[in-house]
Amino acid sequence: MIKLLFIGALLLQLQLSHGFYMPGIKPHSFKEGEAVPLKVNALTSTHTQIPRDYYRLPFCAPEGGPDMASENLGEFLTGNKIQNSPYQISMLTEVFCQKLCQVNLQKVEAAKLRLHIKYGYHNNWIIDNLPSAAIGLGKKGEEKKRYAGGFPIGFMGPDNDLPFIYNHVNIHVQYHPVDDGNRVVGFAVEPLSVKHEFEDKYEWDGIAKEGLTKKLTTCSDKKHLSRDDIRTSQVVKVAESILYTYDVIWEMSDQEWSSRWDVYLSEDHLVPAQVHWYSITNSILVVLFLSLLVVSILVRNLRRDIAAYNALAALADEEKDEDVDETGWKLVHADVFRPPQTYPMIYCVFIGSGSQLALTALFAIIFAAVGFLSPARRGSLMNAFLVFYMLSGSAAGYISGKLYKSFRGRQWQLCTIITAIFFPGIAFGIFLFFNVILWILHSAASAPFLDVIIVAAMWCCVQIPLCFLGAYFAYKEEALEYPTVTSTIARAIPPPPPLLDPRVGMIFTGIIPFAAAYVELFFIMTSLWMDQFYYVFGFTLIVYLILIVTCAEVTVLLVYYQLCAENHRWWWYSFLCSGSVAMYTLVYSIFWFKALEPSRMVMTYLLYFGYMFLLSFSMLLVFGTVGSLTSLWFVRKIFGTIKVD
Repeated sequence: MIKLLFIGALLLQLQLSHGFYMPGIKPHSFKEGEAVPLKVNALTSTHTQIPRDYYRLPFCAPEGGPDMASENLGEFLTGNKIQNSPYQISMLTEVFCQKLCQVNLQKVEAAKLRLHIKYGYHNNWIIDNLPSAAIGLGKKGEEKKRYAGGFPIGFMGPDNDLPFIYNHVNIHVQYHPVDDGNRVVGFAVEPLSVKHEFEDKYEWDGIAKEGLTKKLTTCSDKKHLSRDDIRTSQVVKVAESILYTYDVIWEMSDQEWSSRWDVYLSEDHLVPAQVHWYSITNSILVVLFLSLLVVSILVRNLRRDIAAYNALAALADEEKDEDVDETGWKLVHADVFRPPQTYPMIYCVFIGSGSQLALTALFAIIFAAVGFLSPARRGSLMNAFLVFYMLSGSAAGYISGKLYKSFRGRQWQLCTIITAIFFPGIAFGIFLFFNVILWILHSAASAPFLDVIIVAAMWCCVQIPLCFLGAYFAYKEEALEYPTVTSTIARAIPPPPPLLDPRVGMIFTGIIPFAAAYVELFFIMTSLWMDQFYYVFGFTLIVYLILIVTCAEVTVLLVYYQLCAENHRWWWYSFLCSGSVAMYTLVYSIFWFKALEPSRMVMTYLLYFGYMFLLSFSMLLVFGTVGSLTSLWFVRKIFGTIKVD
């Protein structure tokens, strides 16, 4: 297993160094002078986590009103509300100080704009499916380019705390010449704040057409505006007139169209690949240590125990000596396969739901790692999760039904129904609750009613029938056969030593798998909550497999020691031991929350902790299932190798 992980890691290095992914869309070659549409996405803020519709703020709108350009279900569910814009851009046509519109701020509009600037909202513009990078100044005054999260709509003054808006943008578009035209390979925006003034002190009401032809003293029609040209920034206050302008700058590039996303995914090498390699090395060392521990302790002890038990059984058969005492895990052979005494049906539901989620995550990560889920297709990852989850419903029904039948349960219809609606019901309920609140708050993150109906239809018409189909085949088959016969009366469990107290294992086991994945978890959290691109799914796949192996090895070792302590109640124990990694993930998310510098809005806290609870609960089901199924295989294996009466 360790060799496979190292080989996989080397292959991933080749993948990452070449930036392999499938572009996802057909390249478009623009002729000189051809219109290049600029689209706008929802405004986002890492401090509030509540996206806003672009045109809810006093920005310039296209003639006839904006049109929606979002295309698929995943885009709507992830808060992408893409619309057209009034910016006129033509291939290879330079634009200097082009006036767009003028907005006279009323009291409500000024208050809205100030609030959104204060909360750090960012514009997210798109040209030829490329998101806008942001050109700004670093802490030392140097020019820096940021490729994720868009560019800010304004800034708060350092001295008087007044809000200023970026009302002028320099639009930098990089193009690569090809035989049939030119292709867009880069897109960045440099936002600037300038208090515009007309020549001859002309005052424009923002309506008369002649205002668009009047010249400005604050920017030239022959030179692109720079920071050094700005005398006064545009303040946001009531009755202030804001004139929006823009420049378009074309730059030829040697970058190929097929690899134009590389700089976005690597954030221009802001995070070195060595950091991810450190994460993988750390995880592999943890697995290597655990594997050696399992081999040195578990395998050695098991060989000794099995040899001793079989020798004792042979001695008893030959000499008919009934006074020989047995010790160790063989003593619980008549109780080890006894169904859980507490909530056996819920246990089966958890295992079925965890299997479904585990398969969903595995297939989605594999498809993303090999490049099928392109970053150019917004919402494709969400669509993949939905499709794989629905199709994995049959696995949930089959595993849940198979296990419940082995427990000799009689209410298999109820077990199947709960399996089909338990986790998706919780997830859909949380999503629907937040969606209603976001709709009340007029957030762009609220999914349209039609898309909510589509998700509900997928659940009711695809996932639930498949779950029942899997359960049907499970109940048609023979029940699981156990190598020992369960006694009528349960054996009493002696008091365990302090270190073998089941509560100790269930609390502290999760530290080991969490330590194997916490570095990569940081990058995933950053992508989820800080609008960063995350597309090193090759590393994610390796870490996911390492987590599975780690949870399986640790749980098997602890279950063995519980059996040696004559504790035969291992079903829930194995589930909660390996699933405890979810508890550490939730605790980690509480401390990580400070990195967002969150606003005081209640909805920010509800969204973050609500979805982190759902994510942590998913991890409990997935890795709890891994530990339980591995322990079931292990217990059947060891008790099948000994002779019992």
